Amino acid sequence: MEQEIKLTKLANCAGCGAKVGAGVLAQLLEGLPVHRDPNLLVGFDKSDDAAVYRVSDELALVQTVDFFPPIADDPYLFGQIAAANALSDVYAMGGEPKTALNLLCVPKSMPDRAVQEILRGGYDKVYEAGAVIAGGHSILDEEPKYGLCVTGFVHPDKVLTNAGAQPGDTLLLTKPLGAGILTTAAKADLCPEDVLAGVFARMATLNKAARDEMVQYRVHACTDVTGFGLLGHALELAQGGDVHLTIDTGAVDIPSEALEFARMGLLPEGMYRNRRYAEPFVDPGDTPLEVQDALYDPQTSGGLLIAVHPEDADALFAALQKTVPSAQRVGTVESYSGGARISLR
Repeated sequence: MEQEIKLTKLANCAGCGAKVGAGVLAQLLEGLPVHRDPNLLVGFDKSDDAAVYRVSDELALVQTVDFFPPIADDPYLFGQIAAANALSDVYAMGGEPKTALNLLCVPKSMPDRAVQEILRGGYDKVYEAGAVIAGGHSILDEEPKYGLCVTGFVHPDKVLTNAGAQPGDTLLLTKPLGAGILTTAAKADLCPEDVLAGVFARMATLNKAARDEMVQYRVHACTDVTGFGLLGHALELAQGGDVHLTIDTGAVDIPSEALEFARMGLLPEGMYRNRRYAEPFVDPGDTPLEVQDALYDPQTSGGLLIAVHPEDADALFAALQKTVPSAQRVGTVESYSGGARISLR
């Protein structure tokens, strides 16, 4: 299939690196009317991962939509990654995915088999999540894009948002960083095949296991780390909870190859957007530039960033070590007293 078509050659941007920057997005949404509904527990005004609507005292719907251009040349793998990325928003809210609708944009010239493989990748990942594909929508477009509109279930009293972090909480992360840097290097044929294969495997890994573990503990806030990078999403968590975060950069899992490519200047455009947005709120200390670059690097289908009660941190961390691609204890939450929202140590 890869010999028939190189999907990434058909796209100007790859994966979540194609997202509109957080700063630009805030400007676009500014001033839009927000209609209040007491059952809308989380809406677009919250900068959260998904919307949550209460149906009853026992049930709330978690709804999200996510799609992007190809991050991988193999159509089946691209479909898997795009689906895992869309499903992740539901997991980040503490929910369980139930139904999904395909969103598909395809060029007229794309072979039918390639389109079928994209859809098959999405179908397989949705079924792995325990959900079902219930339909979708497709249009012709010069650039291929694929993703899902996902609906999940959660108890209204157990919704996790990015605004609940409390002073004293421990920050846990469930996947390595560096995906944007490594896939950028791959475009220049510089990323070793085994390293790239590992990146793709992690992107295609559902955050289901992380979600299933964290809901058993006193987790106060959660977000998935995607297009805005670790620091962009951490900033939303800090601002949402009106707290300060300290990130232990030495504890963050960053592949050595990603750091080396960052030193060489092989960085995705989205890294610069994320830096412009979050840097004014970050005290970098003496953190090396290449490590900072990795912390701003846009991730596709990244891990969950979890703020957990300090008394539950050890137990949840131990549970995650057995189930997720890379369990990391990356920082702490403190009271905010002005100045930077995030400090790197």
